[in-house]
Amino acid sequence: MDDLFPPDEAVLTCAHLDRFLGHEENRVQVLDDVSLELHPRQVYSVMGPSGCGKSTLLYLLGLLDRPDGGTISIAGHEVSGLDDAGLSLFRNQEIGFVFQFHFLLREFTALENVQIPMRRANLISRAEMDERAEHLLELVGLGDKIHRPANHLSGGEQQRVAIARALANNPRLILADEPTGNLDTHNSHRVFEALQQIARDTGLALLVVTHNTQVAHDSDHIFFMEDGRLSA
Repeated sequence: MDDLFPPDEAVLTCAHLDRFLGHEENRVQVLDDVSLELHPRQVYSVMGPSGCGKSTLLYLLGLLDRPDGGTISIAGHEVSGLDDAGLSLFRNQEIGFVFQFHFLLREFTALENVQIPMRRANLISRAEMDERAEHLLELVGLGDKIHRPANHLSGGEQQRVAIARALANNPRLILADEPTGNLDTHNSHRVFEALQQIARDTGLALLVVTHNTQVAHDSDHIFFMEDGRLSA
């Protein structure tokens, strides 16, 4: 896989993000003036106590929610003002997601699970989908299990299929929410190592929300969030 973005340009920039929840007297500020830049081949971790705003930030950066203030730019395009259809299109083309729960279709094979975003985008032929899905599964070390149903894979293997699926449409950015949260130490290491290597090899940017101190330690940059504010 070739580099996706010039190394000196930010994949994502957000500036002065605010997010409020609730109404009137019950209104709570969940994010307070958050700004950051994510660059190619770099791995970023966000740590902080439960309820501090980490997942809210991930949802905003992933275009799954809208900020109450501030801007988000991805690949040089200011996206926070797009309508729902525009956000959906941009999200499917530019962003891959890895969650704590892999959300694989249990009866589908590893190959079929990885192909789901490609089928949704409908930009390449079936043969090209097969070839790309096989390549991505080889990339995460599952080239010998491409036809195995998801429910016959171990927890660590299922999460690596989820990583391959996140890469299906060649995104510039991967957002991972506690990707090792349900795994033992050995599998946590393998999954995060796979994510790191993919970021290095492809030139994409990786942002991980985590409580795992080892994951944070092995990242290039660590952010701490507390009471909705972000610090390096």
